[in-house]
Amino acid sequence: MSHESPSTHARAHAPAPSAHPRRGRLLAVLCLAQFMLIADVTVVNVALPTIGAELGLSSGALTWTVTAYTLFFGSLLLLGGRLADAVGPRRTFLAGLLLFTAASVGCGLASGAGVLVTARSVQGVGAALMSPAAMALVLTLFHGADRHRALSVWAAIGGSGAAVGVLLGGLFTAGPGWEWVFFLNVPVGLLAAAAVTALLGRTPGTGRPAAPARPDLPGALALTATPALLVYGLTQARDHGFGDPAAWLPLAASVLACAVFVAIERTVKHPLVRLTVLTRRPLVGGSLVMLAASGLLISAFFLNSFYAQRVMNASALETGLAFLPVAVAVALGAHLGARAVRSLGWRPVGAAGFLLTAAGAFLLTGMDSGSGTWSSLVPGFTLFSLGMGPVFVCATTAATSGLPHQDGGLASGLVNTAHELGAALGIAALAALAGAALEAGPGNGAPVDAGGFGTAFTACALVAAAAAIASVFLLPSGRPDPAQGPVMVH
Repeated sequence: MSHESPSTHARAHAPAPSAHPRRGRLLAVLCLAQFMLIADVTVVNVALPTIGAELGLSSGALTWTVTAYTLFFGSLLLLGGRLADAVGPRRTFLAGLLLFTAASVGCGLASGAGVLVTARSVQGVGAALMSPAAMALVLTLFHGADRHRALSVWAAIGGSGAAVGVLLGGLFTAGPGWEWVFFLNVPVGLLAAAAVTALLGRTPGTGRPAAPARPDLPGALALTATPALLVYGLTQARDHGFGDPAAWLPLAASVLACAVFVAIERTVKHPLVRLTVLTRRPLVGGSLVMLAASGLLISAFFLNSFYAQRVMNASALETGLAFLPVAVAVALGAHLGARAVRSLGWRPVGAAGFLLTAAGAFLLTGMDSGSGTWSSLVPGFTLFSLGMGPVFVCATTAATSGLPHQDGGLASGLVNTAHELGAALGIAALAALAGAALEAGPGNGAPVDAGGFGTAFTACALVAAAAAIASVFLLPSGRPDPAQGPVMVH
């Protein structure tokens, strides 16, 4: 049963405002910007060996090249979402986009670990401002059945962006150089900023609210510290194990910061987050499904990237091209899932998607050192990703169903935070299961040992099967209303 108040219910079912005449082009530009952010989570994976060799980076510096971006992206998303609500999604989006673009230049020009990791951190800050604001703009521009279709397209970006990121990493590393992994963001960012400014104009609901809320600085600090400590702790757990103080101390501090945040929000006059919003079952359930889906998909990219290059001895270019069918599978799954959700509802489609993912993971457990990339890895991973497409659609559309306008940024921030934290948790857990297998392979002279990968893929299959059962309870039992968009929740 939904936890919406009567006034919220009335707002959700109120007549939709007039449609923006250029909303289709705006959706394309916003999706392009979001695609760039998600691709940057995985784009450096294939390029890391080359970056490390050319810049003389240690293994720790290489790790932080990846995790610095995720750390700041994941820890600041909720704050970025609330800023979009407070100062307007248009301003927040443009500020984040320009910051991300400028930091991309710094990444490409970096000559050492300090500059590269700092620039990747600033990229994460820009992404945390930009992503929830972009989704809030989508919620503002689209209404009724159009909103469901727009969010289905948006959901497909989460999986296909990660796949294309690996592909681009391989292409640029083998071609003009790893620097272009970052330089490509510059023309895309400038184009997106100019297009959004020209197309959006002064559209109602996208600018600064008439009566912006007063800043809740203590709540903002606690809200930022909670996911930051969680992501940092998970990163340390991946490198040192969960029993190491470097891992469990920040994880415990994250729980404490969360408790402090709740206490602050209960007492301040103008809270940063109305806690009643976080009691909405569709929002919490959709975010948890996103957490599981992102953890499975991003960690599968991580494992398969290592497997292809270190066990199958594939080149960076071959590895990137192998993920092209995966990107197509995610997009196709999202398209089919969006249509199925409208007729069958969230629960059966979400469960079916997770079951397909479990079947794909089971196929991956049969690989060994003699398996071929295209004959073994690609078929299993493609089926895995085909199931992820509908799950991303279910998570995104269910979480944002029936939302009042003023909470669009916060909700999108929560969903995107679940995406980033799921990735961090999944990689930390599965890297621990794979163990020494991540270091094995002909590429570094160590003997081939694929056993750890088999254990990790088995865990993926079990988690996906468990998520299929859990999604029946987490997702709403209804389906999107064809007339009103995703507001039928139970």
